[in-house]
Amino acid sequence: MHAATDRLEFAPPPPPGLLRSLALAVLAHAFLLAALTWGVHWKSDDISVSAEAELWSAVPQAAAPKLIEAPPEPVVAPVTPKAPIVEPAPKPPPPVRAPEAQPDLPDPAIALEREKLRQKKALDLKKQQELDKQRVEKQRLQQLKEEELQQKKQQLEKQRLQDKRDNDKKAAEEKKKAAQEAQRKEASQAQEDAKKLAIQRKANIERMTGLAGASGAATARGTQLQSSGPSSSYAGRIRARIKPNIVFVDDVDGNPAAEVEVRTAPDGTIISRKLTKSSGVKSWDEAVLRAIDKTEVLPRDVDGRVISPLTISFTPKG
Repeated sequence: MHAATDRLEFAPPPPPGLLRSLALAVLAHAFLLAALTWGVHWKSDDISVSAEAELWSAVPQAAAPKLIEAPPEPVVAPVTPKAPIVEPAPKPPPPVRAPEAQPDLPDPAIALEREKLRQKKALDLKKQQELDKQRVEKQRLQQLKEEELQQKKQQLEKQRLQDKRDNDKKAAEEKKKAAQEAQRKEASQAQEDAKKLAIQRKANIERMTGLAGASGAATARGTQLQSSGPSSSYAGRIRARIKPNIVFVDDVDGNPAAEVEVRTAPDGTIISRKLTKSSGVKSWDEAVLRAIDKTEVLPRDVDGRVISPLTISFTPKG
């Protein structure tokens, strides 16, 4: 509908005198037809023309089987009379065609303008199709990107939940281990307390049962059967054992004392020595320590015991 409207809008105006031209054309054709009719003469003559015709079956038919008969008597073929010659009817004259009206040629400027409009519409349609295609592709890419982002979020959420479950499980296991360790420590501490209590009870029983054999004085306030301190002569015996091993030739002012703590084994072998109080003279302190190392074994007391630990004081002029 729109195309027809455009065509009518841009069509050239009809030329003037159209009816007069049609009337003249009809009149000319009438004169021409009358002249042709007057000029045709019908002729007829008595010359007959013979004609023959053969009839063919339109549909193929199968032949019947051949009959075996006695040889027929010779028959004289009849003479076929010739068909009368019929003169063909004359062909009618061809109809006179009216001259066709020349089509109105469109204006070249209008045709060019229409072609430009058509090309512009086609170009606009192509551009619109390209834009629609790009928009659809962009939407598809955006949708793929959103789906990929959603999948990543789901994976991260799943990993976070898995990590949380693992951490909770690990914390529960650590808590369980800590509880078991605390129970084990409590059980171990209870066992140690029970052992200490048993030892203490045994010591109390032994102390209570051995008070009758104590060797202390009437005013003694100890709890052992006998005193554990050294005898009055034990210090002199130790000095007599260590002093020959002291090598000291320096002159010192006064008589400074060096105190040494000595620890021994039950047989008197010196295990360790430690300077607990310095004399103020480093060379004298070192000489005393070297002498103790050289001594190696301390003498026993009158009761056969070796007191340990024992603090001994040494002076250069003592």
